Amino acid sequence: MDFATIGGIVAGIYLIVFWGIGDSSRIAMFIDLPSVAITLGGSLSAIFIAYPLSTLSNLLSALKNAFIPVKIDQIALVGRFIALSEQARREGILSLENGLFQINDEFFRRGLQLAVDGTDPAIIRALLESELDQIEQRHHKGSQVLEDLAAIAPAFGMIGTLIGLVLMLANMSDPDTIGPAMAVALITTFYGALIANLFCLPLAIKLRGYSAKEIQAKTMIMEGVMALQSGENPRLMEWKMLTYLAPDDRIKVREAREKEAKRG
Repeated sequence: MDFATIGGIVAGIYLIVFWGIGDSSRIAMFIDLPSVAITLGGSLSAIFIAYPLSTLSNLLSALKNAFIPVKIDQIALVGRFIALSEQARREGILSLENGLFQINDEFFRRGLQLAVDGTDPAIIRALLESELDQIEQRHHKGSQVLEDLAAIAPAFGMIGTLIGLVLMLANMSDPDTIGPAMAVALITTFYGALIANLFCLPLAIKLRGYSAKEIQAKTMIMEGVMALQSGENPRLMEWKMLTYLAPDDRIKVREAREKEAKRG
């Protein structure tokens, strides 16, 4: 669970509604169902026009990743590849087949199965890179829908404001109604800006960040599989895997290796 996402949304709503608006009696002034229908309903309608249902049906699963991201422990991954490399060096790469069922990551399992089966290295890399491209494209679609919604929502907010102004100008004979009518007309602009800047854009940025991390981890897996297939030395495998980690994480890997060596 990503508590930063949830906390950010809750804090944003709280600060805007209770601190920004201030007096709780004024909150009702910012609730207008026709404005919601114009801004949110119009924006969603435009998104349905812009994208096929197959893309939109995957949006909920993409949004789920912003709150419950798929995490890959890269530090543990380094240790696993080093262990696999040492096993392959001692017993041969065919010995790795017995451990395939213990690998939960489908991308990892497929790549290692191809290596164990003796598939040509160029074919292995081509297949894994193709799958990486497809994963990246699927991730991009989710964030792109949110970015487009963020661009569309303020426009529909302005449309709602124009509708409100037309209705206000049509009833100029009663000066007492001008102020309240003007306030209602501006609420749609507020809704559009809120949808775009508190929800859509931040969630799109979060999804892009998680996508980059997942692609990096799977690239790391691909390079590890290729190293296993070529029979690289475990030390060289370790060096190659460590290049994907931040300096602090590299220290953790080395400390874990030292503890393991002492136990051995």
